[in-house]
Amino acid sequence: MNKRPTAKETEAFRREVTLRLPPDLARDDEAIDRALRRQVDGFKSWVVLRRSLDARRQPASMELKVALDLSEVPVSKGEWKSVRGAPEVIVVGGGPAGLFCALRLIELGVRPIIIERGKPVRERRRDLVALVRHGQVNPESNYCFGEGGAGTYSDGKLYTRAKKRGDWHRALGWFVEHGAEPDILVDTHPHIGTNKLPGIIEAMRHRIESCGGEVRFGVRADGLVRGEGGRVQGVQTEAGQVLAEGVVLATGHGARDVFQWMAKEGLRIERKPFAMGVRIEHPQIWVDRRQYRLSEHQEAAPLSLPPAAYSLVTQVEGGGVFSFCMCPGGVIAPCATADGEIVTNGWSPSKRNNPWANSGIVTTVEETDLDASGHHGPLGGVAFQREVEQTCHRAGGGGQAAPAQRLTDFVKRRRSKDLPNCSYLAGLRSVDLTEILPDFIVDRLIAGILNFERKMPGYLHPEAIVVAPESRTSSPVRMVRDPQSCMMPGAEGLYPCGEGAGYAGGILSAAMDGMRVATALSAVVHPSPDSQV
Repeated sequence: MNKRPTAKETEAFRREVTLRLPPDLARDDEAIDRALRRQVDGFKSWVVLRRSLDARRQPASMELKVALDLSEVPVSKGEWKSVRGAPEVIVVGGGPAGLFCALRLIELGVRPIIIERGKPVRERRRDLVALVRHGQVNPESNYCFGEGGAGTYSDGKLYTRAKKRGDWHRALGWFVEHGAEPDILVDTHPHIGTNKLPGIIEAMRHRIESCGGEVRFGVRADGLVRGEGGRVQGVQTEAGQVLAEGVVLATGHGARDVFQWMAKEGLRIERKPFAMGVRIEHPQIWVDRRQYRLSEHQEAAPLSLPPAAYSLVTQVEGGGVFSFCMCPGGVIAPCATADGEIVTNGWSPSKRNNPWANSGIVTTVEETDLDASGHHGPLGGVAFQREVEQTCHRAGGGGQAAPAQRLTDFVKRRRSKDLPNCSYLAGLRSVDLTEILPDFIVDRLIAGILNFERKMPGYLHPEAIVVAPESRTSSPVRMVRDPQSCMMPGAEGLYPCGEGAGYAGGILSAAMDGMRVATALSAVVHPSPDSQV
């Protein structure tokens, strides 16, 4: 049975050598071996631990961290076992948090029952086509709801700064075990790609089912079932009650109806800051030229270099402005979960080979901002989001057409006479976004973008376009939980989890939180030596 790397193997990883190679040689084993033997002698084998691009100087180079005397990167594989007849736990939501929670529960001898309001990952595609082509929003099957959650069709970035919150190497190993490329174990900014994620998500479901777990689609949780002393014993669905020894809420930040029934039932939820802004798209070739210092005559970056990305942050009066979920060679997608609203997000295919690069450009909406705009209480942030999304829907003219503006016009607060080509396929309408977005967001974004132009000359590109809104960067609500037991105070048996609960921000951090919650929960329902947070 495959196990995690031993302490000895982990120690061996610390014997590292750093190499700098031209990008076209960074994946050439013979070139790497020759470069190593020029520096070090006497090793038997080597493995690349980390690969990152350095474009700060020209020509660009790849920096490789290489471990010596190892035959392969230790891939952390799961210890899968049959859980038929084991204690049962309901996992509400089949996104990264829910899936990794279920997989970890199986390792710990607990039988997970995932209930997912949406459809299997392959069936979701038809609803996404209807959303993009015809502006038809299926409230139960869209970019946010369905197998794999929002992450399935929103790029597949696996980078996180929250590595101290969980076992990130184990999480990446499970992605590889279920079909992801091993490169994600060594790349500085690992990325799977929206086109490859569905197969990986499907393989995880098959793993859960083959071990005796269960995945039920088209089942929405509409409330909790409480027993003696108020202990949570299950969930209420349209078809009736589903009972178990614990309930994990991994519903994602788009499930506003869950926030509403939680508030109605008196459960501990609270308002929290989140970011909001717009999506800005540039020609990818401009980003490549700027980041790789290419000449204006070069029509494309060298094939040895990946499509370039950028990361920008600045402080302006009132708060910070920063890039979010930057998608090289990507697409801006419509991500509404209900009729009458516009929501945008970005994603990239695995090859990142589309002609545009887009990024969210956002500012933090603090609780003081919500108070000033009259959005009080635990659901104040939800109401603020909805108000902006509905305003943008009216401005777009219906369907999923989004309001948009040339970037050069946005900073001058004037409506664009025409719009440049754009990857957003659901339709665009020229609108002065400075008249429909909240004033404090507009003021910060304009000040921030002008600072970006000073940091990255040419950012105010004549063909750059602003599409609104980027409104769901993270959850506007936090479901309160105990930091050790991961259980909600006053609701024994209920375990908030993942991004929707306010404890993650992206695929990898949500997966790690799912594993953490599973470990804490199993210590209660099925104690074992491994059940330690």
